[in-house]
Amino acid sequence: VLVTKGGRRYSTDADNRTNVSDSSAAFIREGLDESLQRLQTDYIDLYLIHWPDPTRGFDEPMEVFHEARRAGKILYGGVSNFSAEQMGAALDTFPIATDQVGYSLFDRRAEAEILPFMAGNRMGAMSYGPMAHGLLTGTFTLETEFADDDWRRSRQAFGLPLYEGEHFARNLLVVERLKEIAAGYGKTVAQLSLAWVLSNPAVTVALAGAKKPSEIEEDVGGDWELPGDAKQAIEHAFAAE
Repeated sequence: VLVTKGGRRYSTDADNRTNVSDSSAAFIREGLDESLQRLQTDYIDLYLIHWPDPTRGFDEPMEVFHEARRAGKILYGGVSNFSAEQMGAALDTFPIATDQVGYSLFDRRAEAEILPFMAGNRMGAMSYGPMAHGLLTGTFTLETEFADDDWRRSRQAFGLPLYEGEHFARNLLVVERLKEIAAGYGKTVAQLSLAWVLSNPAVTVALAGAKKPSEIEEDVGGDWELPGDAKQAIEHAFAAE
């Protein structure tokens, strides 16, 4: 299944080049056609709007999705980082199939509204950051330093202070407890984390990054059904002081 995104570009301000959302019909059409060329394919299975564009209505990019599907350029359309309200507005024009949203043991914000909305509208959640952007790989310590070009250097992760001071220290203690739980099932903490994300019935896929083949092999080994007692042990690991 081939999935890619569009709707993000650099601002035109030469002195402050920031990444901005652009869901104008012209820019979405252009981005989709360029993706087809670069990926050397006639169609894309699932094409996503990367971030909501606050400057226009969601009907505009959704009309482009209708157009692209009629032309055979996409099979399905979806969104990424949309709230439940924003997904509802998009659904008024096009039957989006998914929302790509951050979700992990350390980031459960989507459970309040986003995941229930998708479940209620027969959409599948694509969860990114299921290993808390590296924290749940079990490889970090208090001495971990991030490279200059690593966005985690800011000690923030999509609005969460995962790597900041006392938050980071406490999170590392939780990870150590999770390692023990995972070992009891013959799994790694990464595999435990992926299984937990996938145990939510609203989640279709956990998007796990990798830098080498062994990490991919480990991630695939996390495709197992999480027992109920493991879920209870996980909650105890977070509640313990």
